[in-house]
Amino acid sequence: MYQALYRKYRPRRFSDVTGQEHVTETLRRQIDLGRLSHAYLFVGTRGTGKTTCAKILSRAVNCQNPEAGEPCNKCSSCVGIENGSILDVLELDAASNNGVDNVRALREEAIYTPASVCKRVYIVDEVHMLSTAAFNALLKILEEPPEHLIFILATTELHKVPATILSRCQRFSFKRVSSAAIAERLCLVAKKEGLTLAPDAAEKLAALADGSMRDGLSLLDQCASHPIIDLSRVLDTIGLAGQYELLGLVGAVADRDTAASLRTLDGLYNYGSDMASLLNDMASLWREVLIYKLSADSPLLSGRYDRAELSGLSKKLNPEQLYYFLDVIREAGLSLSRGGSIRLTVEMCLIRMCNERLSDDAAALLARIARLEAQDREKGEARREKENAADAESGKLEVESEKSGDGDAENDSQITISNSHLKTIDVEDGVNSEFRIPNSELSADPESDAPKGGFWHDILELLKDDVPIYMLLSDSANIQAQQQDGTIIIHTGNAFTAEQVKSKMFSAPLKEAAEKVLGREIIIRVEAAGAGGDTPDKREKLEGLSAFGIVQFED
Repeated sequence: MYQALYRKYRPRRFSDVTGQEHVTETLRRQIDLGRLSHAYLFVGTRGTGKTTCAKILSRAVNCQNPEAGEPCNKCSSCVGIENGSILDVLELDAASNNGVDNVRALREEAIYTPASVCKRVYIVDEVHMLSTAAFNALLKILEEPPEHLIFILATTELHKVPATILSRCQRFSFKRVSSAAIAERLCLVAKKEGLTLAPDAAEKLAALADGSMRDGLSLLDQCASHPIIDLSRVLDTIGLAGQYELLGLVGAVADRDTAASLRTLDGLYNYGSDMASLLNDMASLWREVLIYKLSADSPLLSGRYDRAELSGLSKKLNPEQLYYFLDVIREAGLSLSRGGSIRLTVEMCLIRMCNERLSDDAAALLARIARLEAQDREKGEARREKENAADAESGKLEVESEKSGDGDAENDSQITISNSHLKTIDVEDGVNSEFRIPNSELSADPESDAPKGGFWHDILELLKDDVPIYMLLSDSANIQAQQQDGTIIIHTGNAFTAEQVKSKMFSAPLKEAAEKVLGREIIIRVEAAGAGGDTPDKREKLEGLSAFGIVQFED
């Protein structure tokens, strides 16, 4: 009779258990030194080796010829426990024996000494399924057990186990097995089975196993109908060809292409894909993209998707949009549970993801704001690049200071500003244009001890740790600064930005930083350009200087 691979290759010694060395080494040392506990609690996700280690432990404590804490698997005790002929080692499933009467019967049997081995061992799997009354019945014997009795409890949901049980057990946490360890084990098993397993196929199976060695072996068993197992066979056998359809679907959503996403959905629907599973798969993928965007090296990534795929999607979206997608899918899942048209629900979900304006909740609003901010940043960068290119073509700003031997040096100095640097730029949010001079060209107060240029850069450097203030004030396309007679004048073409800078949250840190840089008390004044375009006082000041020959405008 054929035996499944995960049963056929179940480890029989602690040294064969993969990825749980922190548990197996401790258990081996306890057995070798004779420092056994009366109750153990094994905690971990599915397929990580909890039941396997419990069975190995039950043989090791009863082995007639133990080898450094390992069972020999040859003596009558080991063989009898392994084939189930020794009834003193009993494995129970708490999912089907979860009543108080089952625990009472177990407690009554436990007081008797074992008939053929040294220790009576009870392995209780999925112990969190016991009822409250059953847990209470188990407490007394866990607290004061007979010398010959050992309990080994296993669970995947630790939070459901009462604290009174936890305090009476030695707890061992089983971690997820790494994909590399699973792939290595799969290659070893495939070699023993006479199969040719390609490295990329082994990596894909290990990623799909999601940290579970048993799941990895089951998937290999599913693909073992052909002696040569490559990546394409894995995708076809397990049904992952639809994964590429899923990537096409979410790619269309990321591109806000409603028509393409609905066409892809129609193909999946006609192919027979389950719509509820499709929603779950989309949610899983968006979660992966969100985690990748926040931290590309995060251990929370499942590995089911290639990093290139995650990277491509993360570049198109921001965290607010991804959060909105997950919220929309959650609502669609709840709608499916209440009945109605399944296809219509999923179609509405896709349409809402492609267009946030169709939703009026907070998540949709945040997603729209984040997208508009990203577009504004891109426009600002493109505009600055265009301006820099124009500056490079027309020539750099020329500042010339000439001193005559007869006159006063300060009166005789001239500043020449090219007309190419007196620009009118487009400003959004209701303001048509703004007269702009680059920050570095706005002169400081002539009588100030601070340097004539670069004071604004020094102030921004002090404000770098305060991210909201720094991001607002460092936007050179919207904000320019000028120092004059102990006053820093902030010029902006946006009334909303002016109100933000005037607020206490922004003005107080700015004033403190300015006083540190300039070494004296400073007054902050904010001026917003009107709808007419140029800032009037800038034009007036420059024209006044031009009348005295200090500033000249070159054609």
